[in-house]
Amino acid sequence: MTLVTAGRVGKPHGLDGSFYVETPRHDLPEGISLTIGDAVRRVTRRGGTDERPLIRLEGVEDPRPLRGELLLVEDELAEDEWLASDLAGCTVPDRGRVVQVVDGESCSVLELEDGTLIPFISDAIERVDIEAGEIRVNEGFVG
Repeated sequence: MTLVTAGRVGKPHGLDGSFYVETPRHDLPEGISLTIGDAVRRVTRRGGTDERPLIRLEGVEDPRPLRGELLLVEDELAEDEWLASDLAGCTVPDRGRVVQVVDGESCSVLELEDGTLIPFISDAIERVDIEAGEIRVNEGFVG
């Protein structure tokens, strides 16, 4: 199991510590444990919709200081999924090294050392080889 992004702490809702989850990427049923920073918290309430979950976490009375923080959940990675920490440091041949993976509005984006941004989507990425430390891009798409 690996910690993967489930979303981000969003706008507070009501006075009981509930908040909306921004960019949800995982089911967040009542009872599941989430990691925020160094703390592990259990979901004690789940409402809203799948597109806009509304949750309350055990021990969180005011979610405002946590706004924007990553919510992490333990899950298995699929064959075509990678952690941002695995992608950072990889080389994109003839383009440079990945310095970080940025969480964009609609997709993750690889930022290269020269500032170039490459969307991490199937049209742009041909192959990821973590063992070789290489990410091949579709030059026709990326340009």
